[in-house]
Amino acid sequence: MPEKHLSTQFDSELSAVSSRVMELGGLVESQIRQAIYALSQFSVEVANEVTAAEARVNAMEVDIDRELSSIIARRQPTARDLRLLIAISKTTANLERVGDEAEKIARMVRSIIDSGAPRSLPSLELRVAADLASGLLRKALDAFARLDTHAAVSILKEDDQIDREFDGFVRKLVTYMMEDPRMISPSLDLLFLAKAIERIGDHAKNIAEFIIYVVKGADVRHTSMEQIESVVK
Repeated sequence: MPEKHLSTQFDSELSAVSSRVMELGGLVESQIRQAIYALSQFSVEVANEVTAAEARVNAMEVDIDRELSSIIARRQPTARDLRLLIAISKTTANLERVGDEAEKIARMVRSIIDSGAPRSLPSLELRVAADLASGLLRKALDAFARLDTHAAVSILKEDDQIDREFDGFVRKLVTYMMEDPRMISPSLDLLFLAKAIERIGDHAKNIAEFIIYVVKGADVRHTSMEQIESVVK
């Protein structure tokens, strides 16, 4: 990820902490896959595995933050190096929150199973949206590893597709609840699942924004796509 520096040791430290972030990203991606598998198969066992992985995710976040603090204190980086370390810290926090969302999905799956809700509920659309969100996170991590601003812009645009999937799914759930009041409770569970998936896409979007911050030195949060594209050009 990082460019070469005059200090070989500093470069080595940056590479090491960057590798840890990618490792965390891989673990979180695995959590998402397992959570969606648990939903598709109504598997309590797999849902429990997602929950069990949460402690490891949290521990990795703490370890990475500790290492970042050490690097900043010892190296006192400036300019792009400092932006990179800040972005790594923020990316780590977003990955930890993705893990939280995966654990939330697993918790909701257990709730749906315990309630004995019928399997006719539209969970297929959720799996499609989850695949989109997981794919977006993977792209964001790959773009971050390469500090690819053009890939970052594409990711920001793709997040809109996940938002549209979420809106369509909500409309379908409302229809289910209106047609059969017995579907209200399990439909609300699926609504919380859909919101968790949407947030995964939001975190991928955040990571993409950090890439632009590192490379261009511009904070593009809460700005229009036109402004972002102008910064990246």
